Amino acid sequence: MDRLRLGSLFDGSGGFPLGGLLARIIPVWASEIEPFPIRVTTRRLPAMKHLGDISAINGANIEPVDIITFGSPCTDMSIAGKRAGLDGAQSSLFYQAIRVIKEMRCATNGRYPRWICWENVVGAFSSNRGFDFKAVLDAVIGIIEPGAEVPMPAKGHWPSADLYMGDGWSVAYRTFDSQYWGIPQRRRRIYLVGDLGGRCAGRVLFESEGLSGYSAEGFRSWQRAAGDPAAGPGAAGGICLNDQGGSRMAVSMETTGTLRAESHGHPPCVMAAGFCTEHSAASRSVGYGEERSPTLRAGVVPAAVYENHSQDTRYTGPLETAPTVSATYGTGGNNQPFVVGLRTYDVRFTSEGTKNARQNVYETATARTIDTGGNPPDSNQGGVAVVAGPATYALSVCGFPNASREQAPTLLARDFKDPTAVNREHTVRRLTPTECARLQGFPAWWCAGLETPEPTEEDIAFWSEVWETHRRITRTAARPKTRNQIVRWLKSPHSDSAEYKMWGNGVSLPIVFFVLAGIAWADENLA
Repeated sequence: MDRLRLGSLFDGSGGFPLGGLLARIIPVWASEIEPFPIRVTTRRLPAMKHLGDISAINGANIEPVDIITFGSPCTDMSIAGKRAGLDGAQSSLFYQAIRVIKEMRCATNGRYPRWICWENVVGAFSSNRGFDFKAVLDAVIGIIEPGAEVPMPAKGHWPSADLYMGDGWSVAYRTFDSQYWGIPQRRRRIYLVGDLGGRCAGRVLFESEGLSGYSAEGFRSWQRAAGDPAAGPGAAGGICLNDQGGSRMAVSMETTGTLRAESHGHPPCVMAAGFCTEHSAASRSVGYGEERSPTLRAGVVPAAVYENHSQDTRYTGPLETAPTVSATYGTGGNNQPFVVGLRTYDVRFTSEGTKNARQNVYETATARTIDTGGNPPDSNQGGVAVVAGPATYALSVCGFPNASREQAPTLLARDFKDPTAVNREHTVRRLTPTECARLQGFPAWWCAGLETPEPTEEDIAFWSEVWETHRRITRTAARPKTRNQIVRWLKSPHSDSAEYKMWGNGVSLPIVFFVLAGIAWADENLA
């Protein structure tokens, strides 16, 4: 049977194309406007074509695919946003995806795509008093049955999972939480699957565990041993993702790619897995067992380090699970988890100063609510400063937070009530971009090796168009980038802020793999 083909709208970090590869699905094209994620996916998935701005795509004129995925922007439906709903400037792009799907189906007499998959925040359930999610269901079902309407649930409260079926079609949705799928991050998301040519959507989301290849030895976090010693000699490790420096990407079962001297930090990643059903009630799904990826366990890297203690900047700790990685991570406001050591402090400085600043620095285990009340940027809005490790720091209280190593600030006459705060044998650290990649289930090297030292004229022309599309849509710059600016960016395209944003907008790979593996299984066995 021919392998299924996939098109990814609002592609971001490339999670759906990569999940497709793992499920033996061929990624054909993608639509994205952010330059950095496009740089990542052009390096990791060089055979995938990039179509740019979704509003400029005509579904009748692009290559037909079996599956179209679209994690449309959720800014206006997230509980952390202004809740403008589907009418918001970002979330309204959902209807652009519906348009592309309809155009492709019209041009192919309803043959392509058969499958669609939409991913979004759980805030979609409550956005606009629940009417926005009704609009999503109406639009998806309307692809097959124009004018169809889904009734509102009692009191506008949508269930966490449901199934709709009609004459030759089916639409199902289900809520997943990433922390029960092999990665220690709280990230609840809605996954909606539409089978536009059959009645298998429910079977994909509710019946495919163990049948689609997502089985007891099918998938766990990337950084796990190749096989389980307890299984005896010859035990295979399951799925292997072979990236040889970005020149090509291949997926193999039970066989790793050839190790090469010039792999440049891109060794094969082997994945094996084991489920445990005792997490089912909490996750509304079959979850993972207790073992964590070595890079995400206590004493190694984020979420739980140093003496098995961890502290989340929004929840009481210690915790072994990181909060949801957001697109605004690292952009200000202390909106990210800290790697936690021994003590945590709330800092409430203001630009105008205070008569008793000492009262505004105190040890705490709970962060304040992140708000939009216009607090000065030097206040610790909704965050907690975490200290751990071998060093001595002095925290200045003269109008703004300032830390110096092994040096106290100038002594002031008012120090009788505002003395210098010294934290001995501590250091402060936030999660790194690589750790955020692992919190989404991706390999640590996904954003490595992106440089193009000597770009060709073709490279420059392509990236000039990418940047100009981004400038035109986001209006972040008054003038297009010059040729020299494009060349300099291609030589060093990576920045922490761009990677943080990409992971915050991204998808959790294990869940994507489960859904796409279920589609591949259903298409082959149930059609």
